Amino acid sequence: MQTITVDEFYKQIGNENAASLLPAGINKEIGHFNVFNIEDLAPKFKNDPAHMPYNRRAYYKISLVRGRNIAEYADKVINIERNALVFATPRIPYNWIPQDADQSGYFCIFTSDFLVQSKSGAVLDELPIYRPGGYPIFQISDTQAEEILLLFKKMQHEIASNYLYKYDLIRNYVMEIIHYGQKLEPLTSYNTTHNASARVSSLFIELLERQFPIASPQQKVTLRTASDYADQLAVHSNHLNKVLRENTGKTTTQHIAGRLIQEAKILLKQTDWNISEIAYSLGFEQLSHFSNFFKKQTSLSPLEIRSQVI
Repeated sequence: MQTITVDEFYKQIGNENAASLLPAGINKEIGHFNVFNIEDLAPKFKNDPAHMPYNRRAYYKISLVRGRNIAEYADKVINIERNALVFATPRIPYNWIPQDADQSGYFCIFTSDFLVQSKSGAVLDELPIYRPGGYPIFQISDTQAEEILLLFKKMQHEIASNYLYKYDLIRNYVMEIIHYGQKLEPLTSYNTTHNASARVSSLFIELLERQFPIASPQQKVTLRTASDYADQLAVHSNHLNKVLRENTGKTTTQHIAGRLIQEAKILLKQTDWNISEIAYSLGFEQLSHFSNFFKKQTSLSPLEIRSQVI
């Protein structure tokens, strides 16, 4: 599984020079931003799932999707029946499989440099919509889709203008869509933690997610046990387990095991790494330990999961 850069994205849509021709370009001063009308793209890009492979991207993407689609996000499969607002991050791979030829909507891509705190007033990965464990896909009504469509059209109009401060204005439109998405989430999913136990739970989830994604066989998960996480959070492992059960209904070990299995499935399905390499990257010194762990959690062996893909 490779990481798709901005330049590689432009090659995918058949416009290799588009990134360099944009006024923003790709640089540390401005970052990179662009917006697209799906109907303007080549039919192959719109409708051929092989043209948008299951990879991690090196950029953020917000999409207004109108049409029937299947979204494969991490190890989840989500059916989109009509309209969806989608927030994708570089952390988790995703794929789109159109279910009909009637596809429309808009999407924008941008690098983290484009929305740095000094320009947008927000820390991108700390926004509720991008927090670990968040739900990034919202099925929306036709009325909601029209409201969001107007914002994308404003971005498209502005990026073609000669206005000196157009990228400041575009950042405001991007943040407006992000806030729109955050309002679609249940209030409890992004309210500030209201007590100490909830805060410990939130910090544990964040610490767990920081270890992923695994980008190469040489990368290795370093925190593997409940004690490892408790030490990092300066609490007793029993206390950590207690607050996690109270706030999430799962034990520390269940959270760790679930996230390891999620990443293992991604690596087994989407990379050509051998199973020993995957086991090592997930913190298992011996292949047999990984195989036993995986089968206990899923009732299938790693080889059976990989064979299903083949």
